[in-house]
Amino acid sequence: MTDRNAVIGEAVGRLEDDALIRGEGRFLDDIRIAGTLSAAFVRSPYAHAKFNAIDADAAFEVPGVIAIFTMESLRKYLRMERLVVGMPSSSFLLNIDRPVLADGEVCYVGEPIAIVVAENRYAAEDAAELIDVDFEPLPGISDCREAFAADAARVHEKLDHNMIAAFDFKYGEVEKTFEQAPHRYREKFWVHRGGSHSMEGRGVLAVPDLVEDKLTVWSSTQTPHSCKRLLCDILGLGADQVRVVAPDLGGAFGPKLVFYQEEAVVSLAARLLSRPVKWVEDRREHFISTAQERDQYWDAEIAADNEGNILGVRGALVHDYGAYTVRGVNIPYGAATAVTLAYNIPAYEMDVFVALTNKVPVSSVRGAGQPQGVFVMERLMDGMARKLAMDRAEIRRKNIVRADQFPHKKPLQLRGGRNVILDSGDYLAVQEKVLQAAGWQEFPKRQAAARKQGRYLGMGLANYVEGTGRGPFESVSVRIDHDGRVRVASGAAAMGQSTQTMLAQIVAEHLGVDIKLIEVTVGDTAAIAQGIGGFNSRQTVMAGASAYAAALEVRKQTLMVAAELYSLDARLLDIRTDSVVSVETGQALGTLAEVAQAVEGIAGYHLPGSKPGLTATEHVIIDDMCFSNGSAVVEVEVDIETGEVKVLNVWLVHDCGRIINPKLVDGQVMGGIAHGLGNALFEWMGFDGSAQPITTTFADYLLMGAAEMPALNIYHQESPSPLNALGVKGVGESGVLPIAAAVASAIDDALKHLDVPAVNCAPISPVMLREQILGAREQSTQQPANETPEWRTEAEQLLKNYREEEV
Repeated sequence: MTDRNAVIGEAVGRLEDDALIRGEGRFLDDIRIAGTLSAAFVRSPYAHAKFNAIDADAAFEVPGVIAIFTMESLRKYLRMERLVVGMPSSSFLLNIDRPVLADGEVCYVGEPIAIVVAENRYAAEDAAELIDVDFEPLPGISDCREAFAADAARVHEKLDHNMIAAFDFKYGEVEKTFEQAPHRYREKFWVHRGGSHSMEGRGVLAVPDLVEDKLTVWSSTQTPHSCKRLLCDILGLGADQVRVVAPDLGGAFGPKLVFYQEEAVVSLAARLLSRPVKWVEDRREHFISTAQERDQYWDAEIAADNEGNILGVRGALVHDYGAYTVRGVNIPYGAATAVTLAYNIPAYEMDVFVALTNKVPVSSVRGAGQPQGVFVMERLMDGMARKLAMDRAEIRRKNIVRADQFPHKKPLQLRGGRNVILDSGDYLAVQEKVLQAAGWQEFPKRQAAARKQGRYLGMGLANYVEGTGRGPFESVSVRIDHDGRVRVASGAAAMGQSTQTMLAQIVAEHLGVDIKLIEVTVGDTAAIAQGIGGFNSRQTVMAGASAYAAALEVRKQTLMVAAELYSLDARLLDIRTDSVVSVETGQALGTLAEVAQAVEGIAGYHLPGSKPGLTATEHVIIDDMCFSNGSAVVEVEVDIETGEVKVLNVWLVHDCGRIINPKLVDGQVMGGIAHGLGNALFEWMGFDGSAQPITTTFADYLLMGAAEMPALNIYHQESPSPLNALGVKGVGESGVLPIAAAVASAIDDALKHLDVPAVNCAPISPVMLREQILGAREQSTQQPANETPEWRTEAEQLLKNYREEEV
């Protein structure tokens, strides 16, 4: 291999951009097929209710209405009536899968009850408004802390209780450690529910093929292969009858990895009507029907010795699961796992209780629970630093996982049962680098000078470790075609994170061709048979590893064929740009097109090489996760008269292993930081006491905008992972993990002379902060920090009763 084709590590321009900047991107609603019908859904206006009759007579009178389907009318066409998508876990106490359409009971506002199909969206929406559903409202649960009480309303009428799952993490001598520890700090935390709010909502276009009895489904999804499998199961179709394509996605951030009722119902409607059917989510639907994340209440405690060495962490959390299973227990599991990853913690215990509520079901949003675990741990570190009168950076130096400990096995398990093994890194060097860049040591002078001017500046620090690259595989095929172009296909799914560019760079370098010759197809189940999709910062690790292996195999095949064609030793040949060349002279011996054509085969003639074609499909298996890490410093200014927090600067040093494209990495980190700032200060998904959503527009639910973005200072550090041949780790979610914790730390620092309680929730609003400044101390709970919250006692009693009944 020569340096001429070395592109890994270079800021290669995005291959995806040309079409997008010309307005030629193909998002779901851009796909126009003659004869397509439009769909609208009737959704529950109640958080919990029974219903019997559905009167659609008036709706059928609307001009243009073609059909109206309910669960009752679809049941006979369904192989499965519920979306069985939850990941397996022994912690589940209940099995609450979503029905394809509501079947006599609705359990959250926005749950789909019926679908109207019409000649256009206007008619479909008008008709949906006229459908009369005979509801009988039932009491529901809005606050997950109230779900475990013996007299609590039931989220589903037939349930005996509302605890869908319970599990714990425990290692070390926890009880003894806390009994003997000279210093303990306990706090309660609330990390509030939020959403993804990508620019493009969800959408489905299903097109039946009447000749071959097949179905093509375009869906704005992160997991097209999973979508295909579920459609086959629900509709009773063979794998060769369904093709799922993910077109350009206007963002995803996690909720689009979920399979939804709309995908099943729109697809079935298209088959029943023998016409294409399209549904595109509007913004209000996104607020009330697309999966959201978190709402977690924590009761956590940390113990340390006199020198600031952490001895143990313990506590409990209750996690709001929403009304149904859409994924598994990955969010609370990830949160509890993330707590201790960055530090040496000799003893740890965390009891996790997962509560059903009458809210939108919960799944991943960027970080998938890990930002919440980081928030709790970093707040505990700051609390102990205050208690010991120690610098916040110093207590972290004392306890951070050291460079000489790698690979470092943690006494924790991933959800698949394998141990957490931190693969590589130098966490302390990363922290020191960010402190130096931010001027941590010099900041107190600036802070004091600002204070004299009546300005309250603060600086906060947070570390994080993120599990990335979840396996076990991602498929990639590489093929040199008749024309000499290189076609790459993968089960990976693109969501704007430059997956095509990343794969093209890996193939270009290891095959040896010019990147301009490479065409990449992702998110199409017809292009490659197997795939898992895009989430958990896995694409570069998993698909990248397979692309590397496939490119090397095709390179080997190409040089073997060329060696026979040109009567030379394969070791004396190389691939440069679009040709096979002599290593000794650099002279081109033939084009890739000529070599590819030579193995197409002619009847009766010898086939050079060992098999037809120049192609390879690889599924590299990687079971262990790669752990990225980083440190963030945030500078804020707090207006003590209004409670407004203005973020002035963010410094972030991250380590995602070997970097394929630094420009793309910067973009991912910047996006994550913006998401983290939203989590810290703006994004508030409100529900009232009856579980009615009260923030259903962007006038109420605030997002980060360009005007709110601070100056960003991003720095790279590379410690290659030993778990894959490329040495890469994931980076798509890294920016979000430490930001809320660092902002909270900075607010505390700005207000440290005012005796304001430490920030213990996210997001923190100006109103909340102003009340604290005024001494109102209205926290996420009214109980003192050293008292056990009522929800914890009730959860433990409910679980005890359940286990006794099981025995």
